[in-house]
Amino acid sequence: MLVHGPGAMVAPTSTMTNRLADETSPYLLQHKDNPVHWWPWCEEAFREAQRLDRPVLLSVGYAACHWCHVMAHESFEAPEVAALMNELFVNIKVDREERPDVDAIYQHALALLGESGGWPLTMFLTPSGQPFFGGTYYPPEPRWGRPGFPQVLRRIAEAYRNEPDLVSKNTRSLSGALERMAETPSVEHVPALTPELLDSIATKLAEAVDRAHGGIGGAPKFPQTGVLEVMWRAFLRSGNADLKAAVEVSLDRMAQGGIYDHVGGGFARYSTDDRWLVPHFEKMLYDNAVLVDLFTEVWRETRSRLYAQRVRETIGWVLREMVADGGGFAASLDADSEGEEGKFYVWQEAEIDRLLGIDSDDFKATFGVTATGNWEGHNILNRSDRPGLRDPDGEADLARLLHVLLQAREARVRPGWDDKVLADWNGLMIGAMTKAALVFDEPGWLAAAVRAFSFVERSMTDGDRLWHTARRGKVRNAGMLEDYANMASAALRLHEATGDHRFLDWARAWTGTLDRLFWDERQGGYFQTASDGEALITRPRSAHDNAVPSGNGTMVGVLMRLYALTGEQRFGQRGEALLAAFAPELGRNFFPLATYLNAADFAREPVQVVILGRRQDRSVRDMVRTVYEAPAINVVLSVVEGTAALPVNHPAYGKAAMGSAATAYVCTGPTCSLPVADSEALAGLLPQP
Repeated sequence: MLVHGPGAMVAPTSTMTNRLADETSPYLLQHKDNPVHWWPWCEEAFREAQRLDRPVLLSVGYAACHWCHVMAHESFEAPEVAALMNELFVNIKVDREERPDVDAIYQHALALLGESGGWPLTMFLTPSGQPFFGGTYYPPEPRWGRPGFPQVLRRIAEAYRNEPDLVSKNTRSLSGALERMAETPSVEHVPALTPELLDSIATKLAEAVDRAHGGIGGAPKFPQTGVLEVMWRAFLRSGNADLKAAVEVSLDRMAQGGIYDHVGGGFARYSTDDRWLVPHFEKMLYDNAVLVDLFTEVWRETRSRLYAQRVRETIGWVLREMVADGGGFAASLDADSEGEEGKFYVWQEAEIDRLLGIDSDDFKATFGVTATGNWEGHNILNRSDRPGLRDPDGEADLARLLHVLLQAREARVRPGWDDKVLADWNGLMIGAMTKAALVFDEPGWLAAAVRAFSFVERSMTDGDRLWHTARRGKVRNAGMLEDYANMASAALRLHEATGDHRFLDWARAWTGTLDRLFWDERQGGYFQTASDGEALITRPRSAHDNAVPSGNGTMVGVLMRLYALTGEQRFGQRGEALLAAFAPELGRNFFPLATYLNAADFAREPVQVVILGRRQDRSVRDMVRTVYEAPAINVVLSVVEGTAALPVNHPAYGKAAMGSAATAYVCTGPTCSLPVADSEALAGLLPQP
């Protein structure tokens, strides 16, 4: 049964081509003038399909998606194709960023059909929402070994009318398989999440790393930050230099490749080749958040100037181009401008010569610029052939030239900007920016993170409930697991950074909401959607990473950090139950469980650092900086001021300061170090690789 969701239905009027004109999603609004009679995802659309006894054509995409635009121009804007769609189907358009729950279900269904997933997602459903056939992009006529979209439409409609047994067989098979995907597999032996197991998994993952160009496997290449973090954590535990090398070559090549925007900062979503040269040019907030977080983390051990530079430039791009009204962070920038993929980002040699004058030859040699170009007659700037950094003065000269190009690029027609604020993606960027602010001593970044958090707090909450999406004063779609998990994680980072208990209170509240409305009482773990939310054909429950890190994996870290900060046993017990709920998955496929594995490493033995003193004092600030600069990845920091007290069962409870000096204790398990009163001594107590 499908239940009406908040803000989903818009009645058609005589001035609308279809029912999308009053939606808030920029992606849906891109399709409001299509001749296709689009419906938003809503109960009424399925009732219409039942009334007409027609199958549903579900099309899922997002505003920054190049191939979504291609299919829209080729098919959805073509009157003859639209007429066929309108005659044979009830057509529903979904923004995957607004409805990741809907997208997840039907992406899983497509995988079960043996097809590779992605966007645009094109699924065919019964009037009750059950999938029976699907694909991704379809060309308007047969091409590249794929049937033309009109052919597909006619064949699917014919099968629905004339082959009901085949359709029923498919729906039964897919329905059962989708239900089973939410089940934890039964296994005879559940592996213990020991350091040895985590190291073994990391070593196996490292075997898939391309040692020449970095990254996992061949083309296309995605950053896979969670997998790289699994390897990095194993290096910090074991000192295995091969794991360190696998991570560094990946980060080096991404940072110097064409997937990185050398002119304006920020990373594209993925590379279409195996050398990180040619991206799909869309820039997504979530990708850049997790990359900032990983580059910051690895810098803490390597002190790489390249990594620090990319963090600064990427956050600079976010603050320059991705802040929405009110201070929240916007979702994405399009791959296309003026109807062409990458047009905003690529260069002709003659342009470089004209803009840079006598400096152009050196610049072109550094960034791989030629007369013929390196992609479709154009140049994607990259430093893959000369990846080493110059000395600081040399890099400053390059930065000056890149700024000239940035100013010139500002005159171009800009890519589309999806300015909706997503709670889960904002949580990722708030958390990453908070950590980077402390590591690199950038208080302005911390202030921006607080502003974005305050936007979510002010505009996207209703009691202890979160909305998933906000845009231009309107909120849509009830919050999902990743919204609560990522915002709670961000709140805990802000609490540690500022000492403000408001952030700790929000982390408690959102965790309470998940426990009350999302917890699976039968198997353990959290469902993706709330028990009082819209009923879809199945209720997803998984620890797998998808476009964003797994909410269940993130919540392991949230719960264990809450336990460390508050001493409340219920958080530790729930964290252990969450770990146990998905441990059997490790025997099936550990590759998509990176966030879960990284949280398991944190839960294994967090290091609690307690600093007694006033946060504004120079000595306390120096100690905090020492903690954040150290490569100690599993640290929980508490700054205790004045008469404030630690929880009774905290291992440092009752510890005293050394006179009037700022004093630090480092605790592992129930045991704390002797007190130290200077940053150098504190650094010596922190874990080292």
